[in-house]
Amino acid sequence: MKAIQFKSHGSPEVLEYLDLPTPQADADNAVVQIKAASVNPSDVKNVSGHFDHTVLPRTPGRDFSGVVVDGPQEWLGAEVWGTGGDIGFTRDGTHAEYIKIPLGALSRKPGTLSHAEASAIGVNFVVAWLGTVEYAHLQAGETLVVIGAGGGVGGAVTQIAKARGARVIAVDRHPLDPASPAGRLLDHYAPFDDDVAAQVRALTGGAGADVVYDTVGGVAFETALSLVKRRGRVLEISGTGKRRVEFDLIDFYHNETQLLGVDSAKLGVAASAPLMTALVEGFESGKLQRPAIAQSFPLDQARAAYEAVAAGTRGRVVITM
Repeated sequence: MKAIQFKSHGSPEVLEYLDLPTPQADADNAVVQIKAASVNPSDVKNVSGHFDHTVLPRTPGRDFSGVVVDGPQEWLGAEVWGTGGDIGFTRDGTHAEYIKIPLGALSRKPGTLSHAEASAIGVNFVVAWLGTVEYAHLQAGETLVVIGAGGGVGGAVTQIAKARGARVIAVDRHPLDPASPAGRLLDHYAPFDDDVAAQVRALTGGAGADVVYDTVGGVAFETALSLVKRRGRVLEISGTGKRRVEFDLIDFYHNETQLLGVDSAKLGVAASAPLMTALVEGFESGKLQRPAIAQSFPLDQARAAYEAVAAGTRGRVVITM
């Protein structure tokens, strides 16, 4: 099969387009023919050497959509999708024509999404669902502030929160594109500046938000704590700008804030499958909207796809097989 592989860390130039053995199914694993696989910023960071646990040589790629071609009879021909913090790091990933995954990782993709669209869901929506639903237990009628709402995870958080009946306040340095899936749904926008806490308090009757999902972290951490109501929940997934932070501990415990870290990279492809399955109903009912695909590249142009993600895009970048 054709695949992308890197034997050393560096820029996208280290990616090689080559032939590798086609995987075979066994008693515990199925083989999926990849139809499309998105490129995430974490894939670019993986190639550059950001993750110490990556085992080389490696085929990168976390997200995928495809068809089961080898495995249990009841799964043959099924259209599936998935993601995982192990594939592309400690086991070969999705930027290839085929991938071998555990049977427990099989999840049927929504029929309303194309393979390209389905391949652009995994990382962003799994970490969004994990924090919003599994950890914060967001309820209908609650108010959620998402810092970094214009990003991939922030947009997924906005969609999931609105689908659950919550009110969403977007915080970002720039207003969201009103035509984007998240931009069409949010209730309020507040610019990320020195006045953001006052604006959020004004929008929440002085109380603050029930949940703050901070997709930026680091330089935004103290701001996130200032936006949450008493006994509210703050979710952190990143440490942009700095990994060590300071905050007023007395204010923190007086407010009885719940601080939660969210790390979907700990979830392998099998552990991520139930979360992917939980998302299916939302996409098939229309409560969750299809992603915007900014650019699509064939597998033999994977370097260009990685370079596009590294440069930054306003939509998802997808590799098609």
